Amino acid sequence: MSGDLARISAGDTRERRSDMLPTINLCGRAVTRLIVGGNPFSGHSHTSADLDWEMARYFSQEQVLQTLAECERAGINAAQMRGDAFIMRTYLEHRERGGRLQWIAQTASESADLKSNVRAIVRLGAMAVYHHGTCTDNLWHAGRIDEAAEALKLFHDAGLPAGLGTHLPEVVEYAEERGWEADFYMCCFYNLARKEKTLPALGQDSQAGKERYPADDPDRMTRVMRATAKPCLGFKILAAGRRCATPDDLRAAFQYALTNIKPTDAVVVGMFPKYRNQVAENLRLVREILGA
Repeated sequence: MSGDLARISAGDTRERRSDMLPTINLCGRAVTRLIVGGNPFSGHSHTSADLDWEMARYFSQEQVLQTLAECERAGINAAQMRGDAFIMRTYLEHRERGGRLQWIAQTASESADLKSNVRAIVRLGAMAVYHHGTCTDNLWHAGRIDEAAEALKLFHDAGLPAGLGTHLPEVVEYAEERGWEADFYMCCFYNLARKEKTLPALGQDSQAGKERYPADDPDRMTRVMRATAKPCLGFKILAAGRRCATPDDLRAAFQYALTNIKPTDAVVVGMFPKYRNQVAENLRLVREILGA
């Protein structure tokens, strides 16, 4: 990371706009309770192969940059995105243009070497890194979950706060019981890992249209999130677009999420503003629900 970029990144802990959303303390940083998610930027809809392709075509680098800038103007101060070459180059451009969104980086599952992937993430100025949820869950199903604990140590050795991503509530319980070095958890509201599955970046079509979103899954995960004192970032709160067919559905999903997680937790929501201004819609709902 260049000296200028490092100074900008350090300054994020001190600055807070008056119109910013309410924040939590995530590893010493003030992070808004709504974080923009990066799945749409990478063409991962978790809905269908057609929507994957539509997102991939829509989100050129310039369009991602415009969406990030709009999120920042609206009052979001953090983005959760993959640590791949496209996102890293885009985030660098975001910062070079004066953008100040903090980056919570997901390890790139397709990377042949985790250490080199983390080094690149550090160089680009990420505020934190977490172990990709599907990678975590596949280790769980393979009986090798303790390898994820070693990844957390690697993140710390690289100088970054370490997070653990998962779709399985029992993984969080396991890590907590054993005192793992997780500084935070990325928790999916829906269990999309009932068995081992192909990583999205390596076999995206294998997931299209096949995932299931049972209505009782969020209750299980949010109970686990409330049980740990560590900050949790809830994702898939809209069931990958399945819970926002109407304005009432959208409000109900945000209301449920923000009511059932801790005040020290946040939510991650991907946004696809091709047809309507999802950034403005989501910000308005969060402000109203939080009374901000």
